[in-house]
Amino acid sequence: MAENKEDLYELIYQIVRKIPKGRVTSYGAIAAAIGAKSGARVVGYAMFSAGSAKPKVPAHRVVNRIGLLTGKHHFNPPSKMQELLEKEGVTVKDDKVADFKTRFWDPAVELSM
Repeated sequence: MAENKEDLYELIYQIVRKIPKGRVTSYGAIAAAIGAKSGARVVGYAMFSAGSAKPKVPAHRVVNRIGLLTGKHHFNPPSKMQELLEKEGVTVKDDKVADFKTRFWDPAVELSM
C-alpha cells in the first residue's frame, strides 16, 4: 500500500490506465489488487479525483461489483459514462454493463499481482 493519498491514487490510476478498451473492472477488484480488500470506497474517491490526472485515467471503465454505473453522477453529463463505454463496444442496459462477466477485467489476474 502507498504511504499517502497521492501515492495511493497514482497506484490506482496506473491500474485503471491498463484496463483495455471494451473491458471494465470493479472498485473492489482494484482494491484487492493493491492489497486493500475492503478499500473499494477509496478507489471510488480516486475515480472522483481522476479528472485532473495526467496522463488521462479512463474512469468510465470502473463500475461496481455487479456492473452498475454507480460513478455516472461524477461525469458531465451523467450519461457520458455510458456513452464512453458504448463507444468502446460495451452494451449498457438500465445503467448496468449487460455482459459484465464477459467484459470483466481482473487486475489481480491480468497484471499477475
